[in-house]
Amino acid sequence: MIDYSVTAAFLVGLMGAGHCIGMCGGLIGAFSSQLPKSRHQNQFVSQLRFMLSYNLGRILSYSLAGALVGGSASALGLLFDIDLYLVTIRVIAGLMMVATGLYIAKIWSGVVQIERVGKLLWRFLSPLAKRVLPIQTLPQAFVGGMLWGWLPCGLVYSTLTWAVAANSAEQGAMIMAAFGLGTLPALLSVGMAANLFGRWIQNRAVRMISGLILVMFGLQTLYVAIAQLR
Repeated sequence: MIDYSVTAAFLVGLMGAGHCIGMCGGLIGAFSSQLPKSRHQNQFVSQLRFMLSYNLGRILSYSLAGALVGGSASALGLLFDIDLYLVTIRVIAGLMMVATGLYIAKIWSGVVQIERVGKLLWRFLSPLAKRVLPIQTLPQAFVGGMLWGWLPCGLVYSTLTWAVAANSAEQGAMIMAAFGLGTLPALLSVGMAANLFGRWIQNRAVRMISGLILVMFGLQTLYVAIAQLR
C-alpha cells in the first residue's frame, strides 16, 4: 500500500536539492564534461541520454537499499516481539522525518551528521567508482550511477529509516525510488537550468512550508507508534 511515507520521500528528494547539488553537483558536472561527443546526434539529446542512464542506476541503488533494509526489518520482526519492534522503528523513523523537515526548513542541520556513517562504506566503493571514468558508453553511465548511489548522504540515510519502518522490501524499495525520483530535477538541471530551479527551492517560504509538512508527517508517524502502546 502506498502511504504518506512515499510522498514524504519524494518531497525530501525534491526539496533537498540544495544538499544534492552540494554533494553531487561537482561530480555530475565533471561527469557531464567528460561525456563523448556525438557526431550523429544532437549534443543535448546525447548528454540527456547519458544523464538519464546515470540517474537510473543511482535510483536503482536507492531502491535496492530500500528493499534490503525493509526486507531485513520484516525478517527481524519474526525474531522479536512484533508490537514493540514496530513501535521502536516507527519512533526512529518519525524522529528522522522531523529532523529532515527541520533541515529542509533550515532550522536545524543535525541530520547531515549521519553522513559520517557512510564514509566507511564509501572507502571501499570509491576505487570501483573511479574505474568507470571517463564515461564512454550508456552501460558505463548506468554502472557509474549505481556505484555513486552509495555516496554518503544524510538525506539518503534519513529516508532509509522510513524504509526500515515500512517493514517490507517492496514498500522500502518504493520509498527509496520515490526519493530518487524527487532528486532528478535538481541533478538533471545541473548545467542546464540549475539557476532557475535553485532559486525556487531556496525560496524561504517554499523551504519552510515543505519542511513543516515533513515535520507533520514525522509527528503523525510518532503518534501512530505511541498509539500502538495503548
